[in-house]
Amino acid sequence: MARTCEQMVAEATGRIENLDPPEVAAEIGARGVVLVDVRSAAARAEDGAIAGSVHSDRGFIEFAADPTSEYHQSELDPSARTILYCGGGGQSALAAATLQDMGYSNVAHLAGGLAAWTAAGRPVSAAEG
Repeated sequence: MARTCEQMVAEATGRIENLDPPEVAAEIGARGVVLVDVRSAAARAEDGAIAGSVHSDRGFIEFAADPTSEYHQSELDPSARTILYCGGGGQSALAAATLQDMGYSNVAHLAGGLAAWTAAGRPVSAAEG
């Protein structure tokens, strides 16, 4: 039987590490932590981004995360602590589950995404690059 996107997100969040804004804030800046924004470039430009995050669009994450791919982003390292976020938490949950499937052993996502981050009063900066 086919699964809905809601079911897929629920399955992903059930098997990944889900962090709240204070937990993500505590990890930002720690040595070896990579914060990845999986929203579109247009969303980043419009809504800003969490300072220090790198961009890797959700539709491209598998290629960017694979060290053997010609499209690999050097910031993405299967052995690094990797925290993903999106606008509301769904895309980043799916992306985090995908990275786990690809061998990323220390991956998490910001539950509730940028919406939860800003609702918690956390700062957003103009998106870089």
